[in-house]
Amino acid sequence: MEKDISKIISHFKIDGEFASATPLLTGHINDSYIVYVKENSQPTYFLQWINNYIFKDVPGLMENILTVTEHLAAKKNRHENQDVDIHLIPGIDGKYFYLDSEDNYWRLYNYIAGTHSYDIVDNQHIAFEGGKAFGKFSSDLADLPATRLHDTIPNFHNMETRLAAFFQSVIDDKAGRRKEVPNELSFVEERAAVMLTIPEMISNRELPLRITHNDTKFNNILFDEKNHAVCIVDLDTVMPGSLLFDFGDAIRTGANFADEDEKDLSKVDINLPIYEAYTRGFIASTCKSLTSNEIAHLAFAARFMTFIIGLRFLTDYLDGDPYFRTQYADHNLVRARVQFRLVEKMEENALYMEQIVQNAVNEYLTK
Repeated sequence: MEKDISKIISHFKIDGEFASATPLLTGHINDSYIVYVKENSQPTYFLQWINNYIFKDVPGLMENILTVTEHLAAKKNRHENQDVDIHLIPGIDGKYFYLDSEDNYWRLYNYIAGTHSYDIVDNQHIAFEGGKAFGKFSSDLADLPATRLHDTIPNFHNMETRLAAFFQSVIDDKAGRRKEVPNELSFVEERAAVMLTIPEMISNRELPLRITHNDTKFNNILFDEKNHAVCIVDLDTVMPGSLLFDFGDAIRTGANFADEDEKDLSKVDINLPIYEAYTRGFIASTCKSLTSNEIAHLAFAARFMTFIIGLRFLTDYLDGDPYFRTQYADHNLVRARVQFRLVEKMEENALYMEQIVQNAVNEYLTK
C-alpha cells in the first residue's frame, strides 16, 4: 500500500517531528510501520493500517482497545508502579484513529523499546512467563464487564458458524480447489461433532463470559531483555468470549515444535514440556477464578482452537485466500495441514495433557 506516512502521522498528537517510517513485513491482517521522530534516534511510535475488510466496525474495535488499555494501565500503575504498557496516541481531532480520504483507517501506538517476541518457543521459562502474562491479562480484566465490549468479529471462535462456513465453501468451491483437499475434508467431518462441545456449553451458560484476547499467539507477548513477559499486544480481537479460547490458542502456537507454515509434517508435534510450563504459568494467574468446567476443558481447548484455526485456513484456501495474507498459492493449505497434524498429536496425548492441568491446579490452589 503506497501511502504518505508523514501526512498520516500529522493527524496524530506526537511528541517531536516525523522523521521516517520502516514497514514491518509480519502479521496476516494489518500493515504496520515503526515510526521515528527527528528528536530521537530510537523508534518512538508504531503505526498501523486497520484492515476494514476484516474488521467491519473499526470505531467499535478502537473503543474496545481504549477501554481495555486504560483499565489495564490504571491497574498496573496502582499495583506495580510500572510503565511498560501499550497505549493509543490520540488524534488531533480527539479520536484515537484517523480515517483518510480513501476510507483507510489508521492508528498510532507508543513503541515499546527493548522488547522482543517469539514465534516458536523452546524454553520452559519463556513458556511459563507467557502463561502467567496471558493469565494475568484475563485476571486483570475480570472486574471489567464483558458486556461493555463490542464483538469486533462476530462469532470469531464460534465452531458452529465456522463449520457451516467451511461446508458452504466446500459446496461453492469458488477457487476450484475442492479436489485438492479430500483428506482434509474427511478430517473435519470425523471431528465436527466433538468440536461442538464448547459452543454448546457456552450456549447453555455452563462456561462464563469473560473479556478475552482471542488471538493469544506467543508473538503477541513482548518480553524484556531478561525474558520476563512485560506486555500483551495485538488487541484487535479483544472482546467477550471464553477463557478456553485464550488458553487453547496459546498452546497451539507456543507448544508446536514446528512453524505455522511448515511443509514437512513430520516436524509437527506437541511440545509437552512447553505445554506443561505454559499451563502452570497460566493457572498460577487464574486458578482462583477458574470454574470447574473451565478446568475440565482446558486441555481439550488446545485441540479445539487448533482445529478451528486449521478450519479457518482451509476455508480461506477454498475461497481463494481473501482473508489471510499468503506468500504462495497453497500457503493456506499448508497452514491448515500443520494445524490438523497438531490436533492428531494432541489427541494421542490427551490424557497426559489433562493430568498436567490437574497437577497445576493442585499446585496453585494450595498456595
